[in-house]
Amino acid sequence: MKTKEYTVSLVLGSGGARGLAHIGIIEWLNENGFDICSIAGSSMGALIGGIYAAGKLDIYKNWVRALERTDVIRLLDVSFGRTGLFKGERIINALKQLIGDSNIEELPISFTAVATDIETEKEVWLSKGPLFDAIRASIAIPTIFTPFKYEGKKLLDGGLVNPIPIAPTLRDLTDITIAVNLSGKDSIRHKISNVRKQRKNHEKTYRNSITDFIEGLYRKMEHKGPEDLGLFDIVSQSIDTMQNTIASFKLASYSPDIIINIPKNACRFFEFEKADEMIEIGRSKAGETLSHLHDV
Repeated sequence: MKTKEYTVSLVLGSGGARGLAHIGIIEWLNENGFDICSIAGSSMGALIGGIYAAGKLDIYKNWVRALERTDVIRLLDVSFGRTGLFKGERIINALKQLIGDSNIEELPISFTAVATDIETEKEVWLSKGPLFDAIRASIAIPTIFTPFKYEGKKLLDGGLVNPIPIAPTLRDLTDITIAVNLSGKDSIRHKISNVRKQRKNHEKTYRNSITDFIEGLYRKMEHKGPEDLGLFDIVSQSIDTMQNTIASFKLASYSPDIIINIPKNACRFFEFEKADEMIEIGRSKAGETLSHLHDV
């Protein structure tokens, strides 16, 4: 059997930690004769897509797979203003040090990040300028991260207006457009247990007062039982509900050639410590959806 190479416009949707499935999907595409020529992403889709376009996805994958809950907490920098709980600067700076920054127009793959202008209530396409400025704008989840000021605009998470940004790829001269929807139907098969992995016990080292505060805040916001929703759960479920509705309209308006659906119960919005599971789910769903195409 001969493997055919398809040129692909890849649309990566928003959905918090479920977006780690994008890594597995990209890896499967690269291994099976699909040449990704263009990427449009919203929120976590912009982060993964931008890092891949920069040629550094393997570096990010190794980093995110090693994250534990305490590592995630340490990346949260408290904002003492009223526009968001965290500033997001610490996360972006860590990624810049890991990946290196560059201008989008210099990337080897066409890339567009989608954000939301909170004053005009319109989506903004970011396809030039510093890569991590575009990513920071696109991941600015309301109430969690402060808005990002960019060229006189106050920008928030792209998923607010366009969780699956197909429109930026419409003029691409590629064979197929593949969209990844991170709000697919619940699946018992792909549900990840809420019981956290057992980690080796390490003696606690010195932790400064800010980190202690963040950790305490995170615990207060966490889900504690089936009838006890924390703030993070309420925010994430509200965003999911809104994005599910918008995504259905976007998919109806701009029908991609193929949709890869990731079950929305695969993990919770902020469970970034479940990278291994989500990457594997991404690979599995890509194979299920696309295996009929890669052999001709």
